[in-house]
Amino acid sequence: MDIAASAHAAALWAGLCIILLLVLALLVTRQRRKHHVEIGDGGVPALNQAIRAFGNATEYVPAALAGLGLLALVGAPPLLIHPIGLILFAGRVLHAFGLSRSSGLTFGRAAGVVATWVAYVAIAAALLFYAIP
Repeated sequence: MDIAASAHAAALWAGLCIILLLVLALLVTRQRRKHHVEIGDGGVPALNQAIRAFGNATEYVPAALAGLGLLALVGAPPLLIHPIGLILFAGRVLHAFGLSRSSGLTFGRAAGVVATWVAYVAIAAALLFYAIP
């Protein structure tokens, strides 16, 4: 087991997800400044969508990154961590893009949710597999 290689794989996806969270936070700030709203959404649909895109990502990303980090710690191979990280990241980008375009159902939102849940299931299954000695 090369734990360092596994940690590097998890670090890549953690770094990308954190950049995504920062971009989503900046989009909220941009909408707040544009519409002069200090707190809440001020009844501005575009600001509400930006807030929800950021909020939804903050609801799903931390647990998934913790799971990827634990997989690295138990020595899961990078060839397991990378596909899960990619599915998670792509799902979060798709969801954020879809939600930022419309508050209704969009392909991006639907595909993003499915991809995120697939990543969650894969993380959970892999953690359970590695938990059994």
